[in-house]
Amino acid sequence: MTNDPIADMLVRLHNAAMVRHPMALMPVSKMRVAIAKILKDEGFVEKIEVTRERPHPMLKVWLKYDTAKQPVLSGTRRVSKPGRRIYATKRDIPWVRNGLGVAIVSTTKGVMSGARAKKEGLGGEILCEVW
Repeated sequence: MTNDPIADMLVRLHNAAMVRHPMALMPVSKMRVAIAKILKDEGFVEKIEVTRERPHPMLKVWLKYDTAKQPVLSGTRRVSKPGRRIYATKRDIPWVRNGLGVAIVSTTKGVMSGARAKKEGLGGEILCEVW
């Protein structure tokens, strides 16, 4: 049991990428699925799948690698933590690694990338940064 499921997800993805595993497996939640969909849309992961196995459904995330077998996902950082929440207005959403990364933001209209939140004029809780 973990106190921070988002940090657990990021660590699982980063660790799997560093040892060149094709897939990372983790317990499923709505927040994890939303973050995985953003990572897929931004090109950091190949595909995602939610298994409906009993007794516990799982989230499978297939990692993406380039032609030299280097992982596309090279780093992650949890910004807003359970002990210290970090909020930003639309003007204060961070620019990650000069545009090479993506900030993931929880807004009133759902979880979305930082660029999309800026475009829609929304601020919110900065969940994490991925590059």
